[in-house]
Amino acid sequence: MNRRRFLHATALLAASAPLLSIAGAPPLAAAGAIDVDAILNDPATPVAGNPAGDVTIVAFMDYNCPFCKKSSPDLERFVDDDGKVRLVYKDWPILTDASVTGAHLALAAKYQGKYREAHVAMMGIRGQKVDDASLRAAVKATSVDMARLDADLKAHDADIAALLKRNMSEADSLGLEATPVFLIGPFKVDKALDYDEFKATVADFRARIAK
Repeated sequence: MNRRRFLHATALLAASAPLLSIAGAPPLAAAGAIDVDAILNDPATPVAGNPAGDVTIVAFMDYNCPFCKKSSPDLERFVDDDGKVRLVYKDWPILTDASVTGAHLALAAKYQGKYREAHVAMMGIRGQKVDDASLRAAVKATSVDMARLDADLKAHDADIAALLKRNMSEADSLGLEATPVFLIGPFKVDKALDYDEFKATVADFRARIAK
């Protein structure tokens, strides 16, 4: 984690819409292992912000990652303030068994339209590591219907597991190694960002596509 740094992509940008390009990878036309559409548009993946936004931020995060917890409030606030950003949540539970529990809880909450609420609550847990009980308590403190959540955990267990497997495959195809990672237009950023850094990176991308 202490080796995180900005990685700036060099591939061309599409004028009509953001074209995801990954630093260090070949141009996307030749990068068959990277399924850009799946990364940006998996129908099972939770999305927030403006669905027709001019910039998409894809966030690979883990509920036991202190750097994710540091960035999460600023990311959510920036997306709300900007009003033109589409936020794609990629649950990528790679740190502990509790991380997997958190991902399942959040994705189960999606079935009642409460993914973002559960996500924000679990990201707000203080401390470097959290356990299953504290994750569940955080979700319970929200407006999430816990009886329905438990029912959805059982009913959609296979679907949730399949989505997490897809997220893992996407992370592997991108060569990701640790959380958090933010794909912001053509930029891959593998470090915690604050509000001003999200704002500056998005502004940079907008300036490029405006040329």
